[in-house]
Amino acid sequence: MYQFGVSQEFPCSYLPEQQERLLIAVEPQLQTLDGYSWLMSQGFRRCGEQVYRPHCLHCHACQSVRVLVNDFSPSKSQKRLLKKNQRFTIKIKNEKKDYYYPLYEQYISEIHAGGAMFPPNQEQYQTFLTTELTKQYFIETWDQDKLISVAVTDILNNALSAVYTFYHPDYKKSALGLFSILTQIEISQQNQKQFLYLGYQIDACNKMNYKNRYFPYQILMQNEWNLALK
Repeated sequence: MYQFGVSQEFPCSYLPEQQERLLIAVEPQLQTLDGYSWLMSQGFRRCGEQVYRPHCLHCHACQSVRVLVNDFSPSKSQKRLLKKNQRFTIKIKNEKKDYYYPLYEQYISEIHAGGAMFPPNQEQYQTFLTTELTKQYFIETWDQDKLISVAVTDILNNALSAVYTFYHPDYKKSALGLFSILTQIEISQQNQKQFLYLGYQIDACNKMNYKNRYFPYQILMQNEWNLALK
């Protein structure tokens, strides 16, 4: 039986009227690929090296979501998006590149100005995205010779985990966040993974309620993964 830390309550970043509290994995035995993979199957996520799960007293809005990648079938709108963006080139790197930071800085400054991550800085960028827990993919999207998106993706034993995607603000109409998920699903299939973890779906938060569009997917409810119905 593992022991976990519990944070103090603090204002929720997604639902302003709520207080947030976290369950934090602190035992060294869990700071491994196997431990991290198991924690993800229990509804945890990571931010930098900290692996956590919402543990709020009066709210259960955060629902962990994972796509069943081998059964995935794109919707009509997703097929249109793939066709629209087929001119872009996808490249996969196994380590973070120095040329990512200007794009990250521009994304935070223009898309999330006033948010918890604003203003961006190098220390925040380094500690937030990378980890020693596992290897990673950095999935680049290019428009000819212009880098327009990077999807940071953790590699788990039987899954990939979509950690964070940042993109060029001029390409908002290309829906690069949604496009990156479709790309991550394809890469999961190519690497014979079973799942793609998308993090937490929060129905009442507009910026966090897009993860329930990739069927079939499962939601973790009362510590059991349940297949979501269309």
